[in-house]
Amino acid sequence: MRWGRIYFAVQAAAGAIWWFAVFTSPFVREATLGGLDPVLVACFDIPLFVVASAIAACGVRSAAAVTAGWTGCVAMALAVYATVTTEAGWGVIIMIAATVCSALALCLLVLGRVPTSELIRGPFAFRPAAVAPAAATHVARTFRQIAVFWGLFLVVIPLVVAALERRWELALPPSVLAATLGGVVLIAASALGIWAAVTMSTLGNGTPLPSAMPHRLVVAGPYLWVRNPMAVSGIVQGIGVGLLLSSWLVVIYAIAGSLLWNFAIRPHEESDLEQRFGEEFRRYTSSVRCWIPRVPRAGMVHPRADFPATEAAQSYASE
Repeated sequence: MRWGRIYFAVQAAAGAIWWFAVFTSPFVREATLGGLDPVLVACFDIPLFVVASAIAACGVRSAAAVTAGWTGCVAMALAVYATVTTEAGWGVIIMIAATVCSALALCLLVLGRVPTSELIRGPFAFRPAAVAPAAATHVARTFRQIAVFWGLFLVVIPLVVAALERRWELALPPSVLAATLGGVVLIAASALGIWAAVTMSTLGNGTPLPSAMPHRLVVAGPYLWVRNPMAVSGIVQGIGVGLLLSSWLVVIYAIAGSLLWNFAIRPHEESDLEQRFGEEFRRYTSSVRCWIPRVPRAGMVHPRADFPATEAAQSYASE
């Protein structure tokens, strides 16, 4: 709750400073409001954003709900306005960021926590994969998942983001160097993702998808170097796509995805793995880092596909 109140206090101060800049700086007014009448917008925004944020900072939950709801409405309205007119692009970016932060602060104020557990329910809940007679079945399922996820998160969404970035006149000039670097990064990260996916599906008797998790603890291939090679691959792929498109917003999108995964999804996933594999998983986490690759030590042996999780894990000495 304390951090939620602190955020709303900062937001109230930032909102007041921004409105002062709007009325004193033509550059700020044009960049964030475009051709909108600042007086008309201020009549609604100052009481519902600035004042309501200040009241929410005092712990009033209804005020926090009002300012969070208003911020979301303004972000959507500005996005439509900027897309139609090509004006106020920076206003859209600022309000989208304020919407996300206001929603998180509202959760802290009302619930005392950010409800990350709700993200892993229903079809996204952690559950073991259905037993298949051959590893090829899990490999085929894995590649179907890759086609869907990569197509959505690395093609469709980045193209939409880059198109809006250009429409809002926020795009950087195209760069051959950035595009070349992005292509190299994308290919390397994709190779890592495929290597990790095949290793998981052939040795783990499951898939990397949370709703069809492996039955064995896999400590082989890229999993000897880093605990989450699929996540590392996805994040670096997103950055590569951003460079390829010369889109700084796509790079921000990839970084935001990494933060979401690290703080909202990973703790639940690792808790599930620890419950299922116990000491074996704890030994693994003590030997292999989450994000930064480490050269495997001499005693680390690649487990065979027919090894159970217990036998595979016993071959790794913890630090």
